[in-house]
Amino acid sequence: MTTLVLLPGLDGTGTLFGPLVEALAGKLRVAVLSYPVDRALGYDALEAIADAGLPPQGPLVLLGESFSGPLAVSIAARHPDRVVGLVLCCSFVRNPRPLLGFLRALLPFVPFGQVPLALMAAVLFGRFDTPSLRAGLARALAPVPAAVLRARLRSVIDVDATARLDRVTCPVLYLQAGEDLLVPASASRSLVRRHPSVEVLRLRGPHALLQAMPEACAKVIAVFVGDAEAASAIART
Repeated sequence: MTTLVLLPGLDGTGTLFGPLVEALAGKLRVAVLSYPVDRALGYDALEAIADAGLPPQGPLVLLGESFSGPLAVSIAARHPDRVVGLVLCCSFVRNPRPLLGFLRALLPFVPFGQVPLALMAAVLFGRFDTPSLRAGLARALAPVPAAVLRARLRSVIDVDATARLDRVTCPVLYLQAGEDLLVPASASRSLVRRHPSVEVLRLRGPHALLQAMPEACAKVIAVFVGDAEAASAIART
């Protein structure tokens, strides 16, 4: 049986996947990965940790949410024999906001721990914000030091996984949020230009698409996993 492996966003805790995991219950076997909160690590180190955390056996579909897109792409390229499908949700393979590069030198001064929760919720959830979503965001961010968030944002500024995308042979689904304030639509267009077989599905929702619309996303993901599993079985015959 194929396992859906969820790779989390910038917080790295995986706790924000709760609504999606609940929506997928009884539909798919799901594994949630998380990243250390006690070390400021870049993509290369996090890739090694994520790779070591994969289920030891069976085919996999990887889902990289936002920050984890480059990690999911790299792992899919590394394990073409096991990864039968790749989902990128509101994500990218290189810096989706090139102007951020000019702010790189200012990252040490960004007061992550002092940014109001209401402001972060407005950016991530938009008009879909609810007390439950905001409380979940607070729980996810609570254990993550500002230095760790800065290191991850620096990684986003510097990343370029397009060459690794070229080595991905499995089906790829991109979930695009129609009301995403963080990752622009140009991120999905650049993926399609580089890898024309990428399927883009646009859903009405915010950057935190999997949290705001877990049921709708679960249905789409379950169908994709089933199709990828069937395609892989046919290819092996």
